[in-house]
Amino acid sequence: AVAVYLYLADRANKEGQCWPAIPTIADELNLLVSTVKRVLHDLRGAGLIITEQRYQKRGGKSSLLYTLR
Repeated sequence: AVAVYLYLADRANKEGQCWPAIPTIADELNLLVSTVKRVLHDLRGAGLIITEQRYQKRGGKSSLLYTLR
């Protein structure tokens, strides 16, 4: 969980927001996608991050917006 949180913090802008794709996080940290999903769920539950679904202009889903607390 610490590695994923630090990954997000390292990529966050001044507002504490970033939007890497889950497969990108998994690949760059050498973790399974399922592990990253579980860790993100745990971080949300602990109140350390807020996630918001982003959408493309045509309505398709894009990567999540992560806001660090």
